[in-house]
Amino acid sequence: MEQWDGQMGLYDDNPRREVGTGRKVVVFDVETQRSFDEVGGRTQFHKLGVSAAVAYRYDLDQFLEFTEENVAELVNLLVEADLVVGYNIVGFDYEVLRGYTDRDLRHLPTVDLMRDLEARLGFRPKLDSVVQPTLGVGKTADGLQALEWWRRGELDKIMAYCRDDVRVTRDLYDYGKRNRCVLVARFGGTPRRVEVDW
Repeated sequence: MEQWDGQMGLYDDNPRREVGTGRKVVVFDVETQRSFDEVGGRTQFHKLGVSAAVAYRYDLDQFLEFTEENVAELVNLLVEADLVVGYNIVGFDYEVLRGYTDRDLRHLPTVDLMRDLEARLGFRPKLDSVVQPTLGVGKTADGLQALEWWRRGELDKIMAYCRDDVRVTRDLYDYGKRNRCVLVARFGGTPRRVEVDW
């Protein structure tokens, strides 16, 4: 695949297209305690409950872990961030967090990678169908497995899975910023190059 070679570097204030170390950019993901079937459907996000959440801060190069007990700290981190990055966070994670705050998180400066790709492709690609062809790595589990771990009290497994999702989302965001494109495969087909302007 053709990589961005930096030819515009003379005119770009950030030729390597990296997140600035002085910016408080946060990548995050939330896992829930319950499924939509358990709470009465897809309009009841606020009833799903947070089992685990992980955020990565670029300015500290650090992963932070949250549970329902300290979810207010996650909300404050997002509100104070210069930019929030995630995959389907506007349509899912922010909605889940509405059960814990009156703040409208949808107005935060946000890059939702899935929403951006959906606007370009006309469909909503799963995270795995982007990170697998772009980065050569796959997700370590899925949301249904995380729900089963919650029922068994295996919070450590949920947290590790959530951290892995945040790591691949961060790496995907970095790749898109550097190369101005990602690859998306649908139904196991040939990956398609998609230009991005993250």
